[in-house]
Amino acid sequence: MIEVARALDPAHRAVFMGYEDDFVHLIREAGFEYHPCSPSWSAQERQRAIDFDQGKAIRSPFTRELVAARVAVERRMIRQHRAAAVVIGSNVTSMISARAEGVPLYYPVPFALTGPQVRQVRRFRFVAGEGMIAGAADRIATAAFRWVYTRAPLAPRALSAVAHANGVVPLRTVASLLEADVNLVTVMPWELDDFALPENYQRVGPIFAHLGGEVPALVRALAAAPAPLIYLGLGSSARRELALAAATQLGALPINVLAPIGHYLEPGDVVPPNIHVTDLLPAHLLGGLVDAAVLHGGQGTVQTACATGIPFVGMGLQPEQTWNVRVCQRQGNAIAFSPKHVSKPAFLTAVRRILDDPAYRDAATRVRDQYEREDGAAAAARIIEAALPGRTCQRVYPDTPLTTPNSRLLDDCR
Repeated sequence: MIEVARALDPAHRAVFMGYEDDFVHLIREAGFEYHPCSPSWSAQERQRAIDFDQGKAIRSPFTRELVAARVAVERRMIRQHRAAAVVIGSNVTSMISARAEGVPLYYPVPFALTGPQVRQVRRFRFVAGEGMIAGAADRIATAAFRWVYTRAPLAPRALSAVAHANGVVPLRTVASLLEADVNLVTVMPWELDDFALPENYQRVGPIFAHLGGEVPALVRALAAAPAPLIYLGLGSSARRELALAAATQLGALPINVLAPIGHYLEPGDVVPPNIHVTDLLPAHLLGGLVDAAVLHGGQGTVQTACATGIPFVGMGLQPEQTWNVRVCQRQGNAIAFSPKHVSKPAFLTAVRRILDDPAYRDAATRVRDQYEREDGAAAAARIIEAALPGRTCQRVYPDTPLTTPNSRLLDDCR
């Protein structure tokens, strides 16, 4: 959301609010105001939310008390700032608060797992294989998932109850939790091949982080070394076990690895000497320095790799991440790999292929050239601004990436 805020006309004032402080420093370093709100989640509750989002847990982290409290906070913020629009990351309570206040709701959203995508996709490839039996089984699995996702009343009851209490049409299906009034689809044109968008969906193009700061000297030194340089990016939705397994495996190759995975490691964890654990890096500046990447498939990391011409091995941890990787695999700049097999020899085989086969680098260069013609943040900002009254506006944006379930954004106008 920082990129959208930057793209707004200077006449508008961007103000961020949120419940977690993980990425607040990035907001403030970008020059924006931030308002911390509560109630927040404990570390254990946040992990439970990630597990719920990934389908690894059936107990919803959204209690009625938490949802009601957050909706109340958000409604007060909307009224306090006289918001003209609300722009969210993935904060579902804003689906209630903005509508309760009658304020237009905008959502820069990946196409994967949106209602239109789920309703139209022929195969999600839940069942591996290309044979007749595998294809038939996967189509059945896809149809079952489609019904569960778009029609079954499986939204957490707390959200439906609080929506009803606030005079809002209850959120009953999973799809309804991910659909705003205007959905700004952050993908390339070829990702929508064979799909039709309804009127409340508009393609704006890729939006990914441009972190401030310079490329560290360590990165330049490793890039100048004779050994290939790999970037290991696992976002914020992986687990310590996967981070350690990937690092250990990559340590067996004659390569260097940039690994911003320190937030997954615990005291006493040891990684091989060629695995260089770093803080967050300005990944959009790594083009020409990094030879390839191993990524978790989140849209931000995938789009950054695409925009910088870096081929990658993608290990989708969630269905939408798997979709992101497979879209790129069809373009030829990625290899899709299951995270379940990261400790097996096939993982290193995939990494060697992405490094040694020039076809992947050529495809990555072609995709990068296509990305250079896109500016999703600017397109999103223009769509939002076009619907605003002719007044000086304030906007409050969510504070965290899409992988964090408790971010939010208000657009406030005076």
